[in-house]
Amino acid sequence: MILLPICSHGQEKNSKIPLKVIEFKDNVDLPLTAKERLQIDEVYGEYADKYVYSDAFRLKSVKDILRNRVVIKYITKESDKKDCLKLSEIPLLNSFVSDLERDKIFDPKNFNPLKYNFAFHSKGSSLYQVDNTNYFIFIKPQYH
Repeated sequence: MILLPICSHGQEKNSKIPLKVIEFKDNVDLPLTAKERLQIDEVYGEYADKYVYSDAFRLKSVKDILRNRVVIKYITKESDKKDCLKLSEIPLLNSFVSDLERDKIFDPKNFNPLKYNFAFHSKGSSLYQVDNTNYFIFIKPQYH
């Protein structure tokens, strides 16, 4: 009876899948732009230093999202449009700034993807449509 747990443990297979290494593009090593700093501050508020600026990996990850992984496409051809979640269906990431608000008018040049609880860390890409527009937000996966 004493050897039974040891024997059964020896029979277990190690089925852990190793995590892929996230490879960032070189542009994440460049300093934050004023616009990016405003985007981070808007979402993280007084917690921006603690959760983003002082954490080198998190800062690179946020820069990667803002610079490389969010693409806004304007699609007018009906056959090119895909059925997907609407931007209004994505909850705001208001854990740090409780009075964070959705944009009343969508402006692709000033859109802050950090405001939304997108599936940034899923294995595949994601697509969202801005309500009542021809704009689609494409989120590229973090693993290339």
